[in-house]
Amino acid sequence: MQAGSVDKTGDLTPRQRLWRLAGPIIIANLSVPMMGLVDTAVMGHLPDPAYVGAVAVGSVIFAYVFWGFGFLRMSTTGLTAQAVGRDDPVEIRAVYLRGILLAGVLALAIIALQAPIAALAFSILEAEPAVESMAETYFVIRIWSAPASLASYVILGWFLGREDARTPLFLQFLISILNIGLSILFVVGLHWGVEGVAAATVLAETCGALTGAALVFRQLKRLPQVRVTRREILDPAKLKALIGVNGDIFIRTLCLVSAFAVFTAEGAKFGTVVLAANAVLIHFMEFASYGMDGFSHAAESLVGRAAGKGDRKGFHAAVKTAFLWCGLLSLAISGVYFLAGDQLVALITTQEPVRDAASDYMPWAAAIPVVSFWCYILDGVFLGATRSGALRNAMLVASGLYLVMVYGFASGYDNHALWASLTVFMALRAVTLAVAYPALLQSIGTGKD
Repeated sequence: MQAGSVDKTGDLTPRQRLWRLAGPIIIANLSVPMMGLVDTAVMGHLPDPAYVGAVAVGSVIFAYVFWGFGFLRMSTTGLTAQAVGRDDPVEIRAVYLRGILLAGVLALAIIALQAPIAALAFSILEAEPAVESMAETYFVIRIWSAPASLASYVILGWFLGREDARTPLFLQFLISILNIGLSILFVVGLHWGVEGVAAATVLAETCGALTGAALVFRQLKRLPQVRVTRREILDPAKLKALIGVNGDIFIRTLCLVSAFAVFTAEGAKFGTVVLAANAVLIHFMEFASYGMDGFSHAAESLVGRAAGKGDRKGFHAAVKTAFLWCGLLSLAISGVYFLAGDQLVALITTQEPVRDAASDYMPWAAAIPVVSFWCYILDGVFLGATRSGALRNAMLVASGLYLVMVYGFASGYDNHALWASLTVFMALRAVTLAVAYPALLQSIGTGKD
């Protein structure tokens, strides 16, 4: 919806508005882990499990380097949605421009600091020499996608904040198709190995970011033509608020990514086969999470707009509807994994030891969607309302307890204990946010009775 125009979503029910956003987002999100799955599948058909392990280790590093800055999308979505709710065309433009400015600064810093980032990452993630060597090769190529990756967060967040899910769908598909096609070309056709996987991702993400920027420019031309001055973009109070929100979300995201990095690092101690099996099953988790995140992202936009209007009733209705449909989706995903998990693993890798190990741990990956959908929705609710402090604090508590479980319990046992710790962590994320939800709801204006 354009600021200053008639809100055509006002006549829709909460369910219709949710699906209007969530449907395209789910489809778009599912294309993201598909890229990683294809990379793993391409590596999985090479003769040595070290190829799969190298991509797994490299992906974990960039979960830190790039996903750690996912706050750029999250804050942009919430702030844009609230500006739309207030019908403020100046701020709608300014939120995007501030986000792109911040993304550019952060991307340059990542590239400049790539040597110490790599040194720190590989000192933490202990793997066998062959795995680490290939992972280092992956790193030095993939790092150059930083500008595109961070800019894409802002672009996607801006469109979602305006309740436009179709454009992110198009952009995600574009990136995914390019990545998949180039990965197959470079690895299978040109035999580039991990270099080909990394290069394909860099090229695909760069094309996606450039296309997204062009689409934002086209949308801005359709908004009421207002002048956004440099003073408005660099307004100290708004920059401080942006940095504050982003700082909280950064800490929250860093904790989340750290939890999965710890999982990968501890799994690597059980050998390359277990590391590869965990990497395969993490892709199953990613498919589930990206699907359920469709409802989380939709909730961000809907509750953000309701918060901007001060509509408590609409806020709570959006939350309840998101919980219902995300819960049903989680049950369906878990059912598929329980019934056909082994067959799906067989499509990813031809390596029998990895298949056998993945089959042993599949029940954990199958159970996690039902355990975790609660925290996905609550994440979206707190992000949309830009209540980043509560989000940060809840994640710190859940992460601290997770580390106690991993190092005080799981490290002395086996990979099953590691998976059990991860499952409990996802439940703790939901519990800690649920405790803070009543205060959040009371802080929203009464709106319509």
